[in-house]
Formats: sequence, C-alpha cells, structure tokens
Amino acid sequence: MSTNADTKRLELVEERVEVGKREVERGRVVLRTRVEERPEIVETEVEEDEVSVERVAVDRPIESMPEVREEDGVLVVPVVEEQLVLTKRLVLKEEIRITRRTRTRMVRETVPLRFERVEIERQEPATRDSHHQEGRAVDDGPHRNRDV
Repeated sequence: MSTNADTKRLELVEERVEVGKREVERGRVVLRTRVEERPEIVETEVEEDEVSVERVAVDRPIESMPEVREEDGVLVVPVVEEQLVLTKRLVLKEEIRITRRTRTRMVRETVPLRFERVEIERQEPATRDSHHQEGRAVDDGPHRNRDV
C-alpha cells in the first residue's frame, strides 16, 4: 500500500490543430463566343399535290344552279351559262372535275447552321497593390500552371 505522499502526478500534454480557410485569387479567365456557319446537307420528305383538270361537256338544261360536289374523291364544279331561247333557262354547260393526288418525294438541300466557339483567355491575378477586390483576398503566389 502506498500513501498519498508516494503518489506522483504526470500531466498529459496534447496538441490541437485549428484549420481555417480564405479565398485566394489564383487567376482569371475571359470567355469570348463567336457565331460561325457551316454548310449542312439535310434530307426530308415533302408532300406535293398534283391536280389534273378534266372538262366534261354536259349541255343539258337545268332548273337551278347545281352545288359543287365531290364524287369518289373528285371535286366536281358545275359551269353554267344562260342561253337565250324563247325563255331564259339555266343550262349545265360543263363540269370541271378536279382530281387530287398526293405524292411524297425526297428533297436534299444545303442549309447554313450556326454554332458558337468559345475562346478562353487566362489572366494573371491582381498584384498586392490592388488590396482586396470584391471582398476577396488576393494571393500573389506563382500559380501559372494550375487550373482556376
């Protein structure tokens, strides 16, 4: 058994680290864009309507003006004339038959397309004489080979 007089004290020492950060300007870049054109060949399908007109002679007296009508996909437009007889009567002179056919064909055309290119210009950081810029600390260390 030991007494309090025999007890020795050993103080433990410990190191601590404090880490801080600050913003440092290491360089700047300037971006410029420019619009360029290049020819581009484009292909697309386009529809065209082709119309054929057929005149059909009728020469038949009628009582009233006939309506424009459609028969089996053909548009029939009546053409009338008045003929002088003892009495005036309406005569269907002819009909115009319009047939519509749609066809598709491939069209190739060169069109200009615009695009942008970006140029990047690296600028050196400000010197110590410029103090602080926009509330940021400025570091004059040599950082030319590092990315911004």
